[in-house]
Amino acid sequence: MNEFLNKVILDNPVRDYLLLAGVLLFVSFIKRFVSKGMAAVLFRLVKHWSPQIEEKDFVTLLLRPLEYFLLLVTFMFTIDHFTFPRLLNVNVYNKATLQDVTNTLLSLAFTLSIIWILLRLIDFIALILEKKADLTADMTDNQFVIFFRDFFKAIMMIIGAIAFIRILFGPSLVEKLIAGLGIGAAALALAAKESIENLIGSFIIFFDKPFRVGDAVKVDSFQGTVEKIGLRSTRLRTLEKTFVTVPNKKMVDSILDNLSLRTQQRVALRLEIATETSADSLLKVLQAIRALLQQNSNVLEGFTVNLHEFTKDTFVIQVIYNTYIIEGNQYAALRETINLGIIRQMTEYGVKCPSTSTNVTFTDNR
Repeated sequence: MNEFLNKVILDNPVRDYLLLAGVLLFVSFIKRFVSKGMAAVLFRLVKHWSPQIEEKDFVTLLLRPLEYFLLLVTFMFTIDHFTFPRLLNVNVYNKATLQDVTNTLLSLAFTLSIIWILLRLIDFIALILEKKADLTADMTDNQFVIFFRDFFKAIMMIIGAIAFIRILFGPSLVEKLIAGLGIGAAALALAAKESIENLIGSFIIFFDKPFRVGDAVKVDSFQGTVEKIGLRSTRLRTLEKTFVTVPNKKMVDSILDNLSLRTQQRVALRLEIATETSADSLLKVLQAIRALLQQNSNVLEGFTVNLHEFTKDTFVIQVIYNTYIIEGNQYAALRETINLGIIRQMTEYGVKCPSTSTNVTFTDNR
């Protein structure tokens, strides 16, 4: 038995191969339990940040990356005691041998596992902040968390890419890349001018807060509800229920009307009356409309009802009033009530609209 275990195959005894296989098999069986234990210990260290987070949420995020990290570290420590077979240590490319390639692959795998764990930690921090943001009515906090989660993930991916370049091509290339940034940064900034402007625009939106997620806005020819503010663009759900993507630069540079922040709505009504109407009837209708608006509690003081102008074909009555009602259905119901009341007063006093012109014109700020 000892003779078999001491038999050398590819410059290593069979005992070492069996030990490697046994260790990896053992770690494969216990890696889930060990990973759960490590995640639970880490959770106890950070749970005071947010009592609303349950342990299972944290464990679910870190379980798989910790399992692969544990298995990889075990393999690397165990394989370190092996002698790389001279028979297999052939040149693969230029002066790079197969041993160099395997070492590079292990380094890449180890770096990838570390980046994976860090990305999951960013997700966990974002989850903590989302739970806290859910306690407030303002949806901007939630979008702010998503924005910076994606932002820091992008930075982490860039760091990972630099680490990969260093492993594959050595530190000299990384130094050259950093040194070349002084020259290349101008060209890169010029090529990515629009993307950089949109990124800056996203920061302006979050800190200046001209609008928030859930606000109804009008920018250029687009009007809709803000559903998401991203690194590059803002997504609007239009009145036609289409999904419009507007670059953040346009959202910042254009004249933007935040309809959700208005405190009142204005209604302007233009009534065209037939010229056969007597002055007394016109006066009675004007007085009746003023009384109608005065009696309605949803109409604010300072309304205007007057004989605005007259032509050879019509007399024009102007009715302007404001209301605190913002919600669409209630606003439409108020306008209907006022309009029906005006029609009743015109009917009562025998005031008619001319049959050959546009009788009533409505305008408002919607």
